[in-house]
Amino acid sequence: MAHAHLDDVKTYLLDLQDRLCEALAAEDGRAGFREDTWQREQGGGGRSRVIEEGAIFEKGGVNFSHVYGATLPPSATAARPELVGRGFHAVGVSWVMHPHNPHVPTSHGNVRFLIAEKAGEPPVWWFGGGYDLTPFYPVHEDVQHWHRVARDACAPFGDNVYPRYKAWCDDYFYLKHRDETRGVGGLFFDDLNEGGFARCFAFQQAVGDSFLDAYLPIVRRRRDTPYGERERDFQLYRRGRYVEFNLVWDRGTLFGLQSGGRTESILMSMPPLARWTYDWQPEPGSPEARLYDHYLRPRDWLGETPQETP
Repeated sequence: MAHAHLDDVKTYLLDLQDRLCEALAAEDGRAGFREDTWQREQGGGGRSRVIEEGAIFEKGGVNFSHVYGATLPPSATAARPELVGRGFHAVGVSWVMHPHNPHVPTSHGNVRFLIAEKAGEPPVWWFGGGYDLTPFYPVHEDVQHWHRVARDACAPFGDNVYPRYKAWCDDYFYLKHRDETRGVGGLFFDDLNEGGFARCFAFQQAVGDSFLDAYLPIVRRRRDTPYGERERDFQLYRRGRYVEFNLVWDRGTLFGLQSGGRTESILMSMPPLARWTYDWQPEPGSPEARLYDHYLRPRDWLGETPQETP
């Protein structure tokens, strides 16, 4: 039964990768995704797809992987010592899009499924995933739209699901060393196995299937907004925070590297260009300061009006 579940999830994830790539390439209009398939020596492999130097997307990737092995890596067992010594199968799709225009937010998402097995004991399985938005020049209506789509995707599964996973996202995508959120959040969930496989799988699909509805309308609104060197410099500076989070705090990066995944695919999420400026501070009252003053902290976006967030 466990591997029947795995096959069902894998079929969905491969289709999701296809649909995301097709829609994002169509939106870009100039560049397409190139594909690499890879094999993992210890077991499994993946299908990596990357878009570069498009009309909208400077770089992006949508990766599928299915890896398995005799023992879970330390990143997966640190908080769950009962899983030490179990073999595993992990399947997932992860994606990140880095646009050219600083007015178009960067966005990231992933959905994943893991089964941990041990002879003589029932398998342990769980789902995880979510998506988050990282704007540089945020617009309140965009942030509300993003969270509205996330809330609506969660609604069939209970009134408490969106608030719970929205708060988890705010907590997870937090740069402790900077005392700021990476962006304006979204959804994050992990270790999901409550209510049976069918319900959990349906929730994973609701999250994966809602991403394009959340992201593409924002891309369309902002893709033609004029910008200059100032905005580009700020975008590159803030991309540095994205790199810091992925290399210092992200559990998925750690799991991928510790499990012997393909490094090029794991680090696909990195922006093509970023910069670090020593002790840079935004000018008070500037558009750049607005990001820091009003957006890089957890907020109840759907309970506020645009007037409350200048």
